[in-house]
Parts: sequence; structure tokens; C-alpha cells
Amino acid sequence: MRIYKTINIGEFHTNHCEDFLIDEQIATNEKLIAVLDGCTMGTESVFASILFGKILRNIAKTKFYEDFVTNESIEIKNKLKAVVRELIEQTKNIKNQLGLETNELLSTLIIGIIDTTQSKAEFLIIGDGLICKDGEFIEYEQDDKPDYLGYHLADDFDVWFDNQKQKLTISNFKDLSISTDGIFTFKNLQDKSKQMTENEILKYLLMDNEGAEFDNFLDRKVRELKDKWNHLVTDDLAIIRIKNDTTTKPKLH
Repeated sequence: MRIYKTINIGEFHTNHCEDFLIDEQIATNEKLIAVLDGCTMGTESVFASILFGKILRNIAKTKFYEDFVTNESIEIKNKLKAVVRELIEQTKNIKNQLGLETNELLSTLIIGIIDTTQSKAEFLIIGDGLICKDGEFIEYEQDDKPDYLGYHLADDFDVWFDNQKQKLTISNFKDLSISTDGIFTFKNLQDKSKQMTENEILKYLLMDNEGAEFDNFLDRKVRELKDKWNHLVTDDLAIIRIKNDTTTKPKLH
């Protein structure tokens, strides 16, 4: 199993990339992955996505150590719930310590745990984004009004989590990707008549395998979209792509 990542600041953003991603070992045969997108209308929106990402990295390291010491088998669905619970608890503590406002804690989040031996995964999607499983696109879209995690820090966690509708169980995948909604913002700013369709771009980034032998596979693809076809990503973008089969196949057009 091979994991590729890319993160890019959008052409229309000048100061910070508000997206973030993590890819951490959480158990011997499990990975915690996430892509985050800070709310542009929030206060210093880059802060929330980075904060959540840093907390999740620390949680993964702690869980990995606990798994190593106890060797206790926990279903990834239950482990994902425990990770999100801990994320909220630590965020609440930091919010109180720093006197943060809710507007400073707004970020979308696609978070999942991957069982790398059985090729299965559990996901929770908070807000907007895209998941692609073996060529099937699953888009989460909330009309630019995401129900951010930051709105629910004071809620009863079990009630809130059990009521979440954007959960996804995946099994037997060969090619799995998660992405922030920046993937829908590639534009040919030089010649609109040569604009690639949304589907062409999605296939190129999330299905095409040309160049999969390179560790910077996705970075190369984003760069080629810019250099070869004059397509720039106009909003921030974070993608994680996980492949069981890295065989190079003909490029999709």
C-alpha cells in the first residue's frame, strides 16, 4: 500500500494555505488520515485547520503507543469515534486556555482510519469534500454552509456523533482518495475555451496512474495541470490518495 499527498495554496489566496492534511500511523496496521479546510469567513481561518491537524497527529502517536503496549484489538469504527471524541476534548481545553472564539475554530474535516492489511476504512465527513473509491466519486456538499466541528464543542458528544449522517464505510478498495473541495476549482485563466471539465480533472488526479512510481506523484500531477494545460487551482487544495495497485496505466483524457 502506497500513500501519496499534495497540498497547494490557491491562486486566489495570497497569505496562507488554509488547508491541512495528516497521515499518521495509529496502530501497527492502521493509518489515521485527514484533510482539513479552514473557513475563509472565519477569524484567521488557517489556524483552525492547523490546530485540528496538530491535535490529531498527537492523538495518533498516543494511540499508536497504547496499541503497541496493550496489543488490544479495537474495531476501526470504534477507534475513529474515540479519536474524534479526544479531538473535541483537547480542542475545548485549548479554547478555554487561549480564550478562543468559535469563529476561530471553523474547519471542515474528512477523517478516516485505514486498515492497511484488509483494505477497509471508516470515515467521518464534517462539512464539504470528496472521497473517491476505485473510480466512484462521493461528494459531500453543504451549499457553502458547512456544519463545522467548532459549532458543537459544547454538545453531548455521543448524541452529536451518533446523529452524524456523513459517515462512510469502505471495504476492498484498490485506489482510495480524500480531498478538500479545492479540487473543484481548477481554472484555465488564460483561455476559457480550453477549460477541462470537472470530471476530466477528477479522473486525472484521482484515477489516472501515470507517474505512480514517484513519491511526489500528486504534486507532479498538479504541476502538470499548470505547466502543460494552464490549469491553476484557485482555492486551497489537500489530497491524500492510497493505492494498493501502483501499476502504471494509460493516461485518462
